[in-house]
Amino acid sequence: MTFQVTVQPSGHQFSCEADETVLAAAIRAGVGLPYGCKNGACGSCKGKVVSGSVQHKAHQQRALTPEEEAAGMSLFCCATTNADLVIEAREVAGSSDYPIKKMPSRVTTLEKVAPDVMVLTLQLPAAERLQYRAGQYIEFMLRDGKRRSYSMASAPQDGGPVTLHIRHLPGGLFTDQVFTTMKERDILRFEGPLGTFFLRDDSDKPVLLLASGTGFAPLKAIVEHMIHQQSRRPITLYWGARRPHDLYMDALCRQWAANLPQFTYVPVVSEALPEDAWQGRSGFVHQAVIADLPDLSGYQVYACGAPVMVDSAKRDFVQQCRLPEEEFYADAFTTEADLAK
Repeated sequence: MTFQVTVQPSGHQFSCEADETVLAAAIRAGVGLPYGCKNGACGSCKGKVVSGSVQHKAHQQRALTPEEEAAGMSLFCCATTNADLVIEAREVAGSSDYPIKKMPSRVTTLEKVAPDVMVLTLQLPAAERLQYRAGQYIEFMLRDGKRRSYSMASAPQDGGPVTLHIRHLPGGLFTDQVFTTMKERDILRFEGPLGTFFLRDDSDKPVLLLASGTGFAPLKAIVEHMIHQQSRRPITLYWGARRPHDLYMDALCRQWAANLPQFTYVPVVSEALPEDAWQGRSGFVHQAVIADLPDLSGYQVYACGAPVMVDSAKRDFVQQCRLPEEEFYADAFTTEADLAK
């Protein structure tokens, strides 16, 4: 059966099949509901069911607590329905501007930039161009039907290869392949662009970029996009890592800081060893932001990385630093191990 979903306050409507999630139906119809992981882990797609009812597939309780569900909130990425729905959600302008494509790509380079980080460069077919917004991601379609998601680290205006920053998770279905058997000229299929984590160009507010680990990847694309656009918006990048070598493109960030008067870079290391001789900032990266910028009321924040960092930053920036909640944009990197919990 087919049901109708109405989005408030926009009034947009789309059809949803009985076995289809609300988010999947919205993406198919070109309606810009916010989303990130698409698997019930990050909470980006959370909204309210105004009328009708939904049934949720497996999801993480931190993304939708039992109390929130009882109050009518829903994770639309894992919600199905057997009736017409009216939902309340803030739509993302521009999220459906570029078509989602399935396309092949060829591995051109594999560069190990840290003990557990590989920069993977993909050449796209000459006859096709992948249009996307800086910050979005692609999903690799693996042979067994499973998928793995990675943010694009290259700015969209390059019109050339796509680069990804892939962290090795021992035992990981895809990352083990990247770090052991994958070689140049291998063919990989993916679908994209996906996600609603991208720079909002319609604002002139200062931009705070917050990364942990390979969460730096989409933020790199955003910085390169802003450089290409000759944006005058102030940019401050806080990049957190366990040890200094995990800041695998530290030299690039320092180059940006040296060449761009509007750009500030603050690296933060949480578990430096004596042999690292680290003399920079230490501790948790979002707490460094709070110490330096206690008033975020005039900022836009783009946070990407481990879910615990993203969740802590949103809570503390809103509660302690007066950041408007609607100006916090996030992409929490979830792994299969996260989902298994």
